Amino acid sequence: MPRQRRARLGARGLALVEDSPLRWADPRAKLALSLCASLAVMLPLKQLAVFMAAFAGLLLWARLLPEAARQVWRLKWILLALFLLDWLLVSLDLAVIITLRLALLAGAFSLFFASTMPGELRLALEWLRLPYRYAFSLSLAFQSLELLGDEWRAILEAQQARGAWTPPTGWRNLSGRLRDLVSLTVPAITLAAKRAWSMTEAAYARGFDSPHRQPYRRLAWRPLDTWLLIGSVAAMAALLIWRYTTAWNG
Repeated sequence: MPRQRRARLGARGLALVEDSPLRWADPRAKLALSLCASLAVMLPLKQLAVFMAAFAGLLLWARLLPEAARQVWRLKWILLALFLLDWLLVSLDLAVIITLRLALLAGAFSLFFASTMPGELRLALEWLRLPYRYAFSLSLAFQSLELLGDEWRAILEAQQARGAWTPPTGWRNLSGRLRDLVSLTVPAITLAAKRAWSMTEAAYARGFDSPHRQPYRRLAWRPLDTWLLIGSVAAMAALLIWRYTTAWNG
């Protein structure tokens, strides 16, 4: 089996899965598919569990299941805290359904961003008639998140090498840990401001404010995109019918 090739995508640390069947699909079709999957959060518990099983099968086919699972795992403490709060304050059913809904949203997020470059996101937003200024800023923000993470890790390593910061090992001396965060946050904000200024200068030097600009790359609609869009619309309609039929019978 060939080794899976990955490249970094600048969106919240998501890895771009190069060998996914959805990698070269049109971002508009993938966006419709992700929005359709997000609509399933309105389903009751039993139907939601069935949909999540089907959605996991889709992620497995698209070779995105490991990346989606990694993103859900990164939310483990938030999911655990919400689960315990909902269970203790309301009911176990609510705790389970809230946890499943958040996991589904994380999976739908991964489906799109683990197979889409920030530039493709910008083209899709422009096609949706979002002004170029906002589409460019949004795609650049996603691309910069990974850079901010790299800078934060570099600051941690530099402070640790100087002995100015040690990794937290427990809940003791919490106030001291909070003071240590200040020494990390100040250089991080400074570097982020410098990077934002450099990006602004580079964008205007490349004609960011030109009134007659044309994109170098254009979106191309393929048969796979048509099937994805048809499947998304059909699944969306089925979800709505399923939801309101269940509510009517209940």
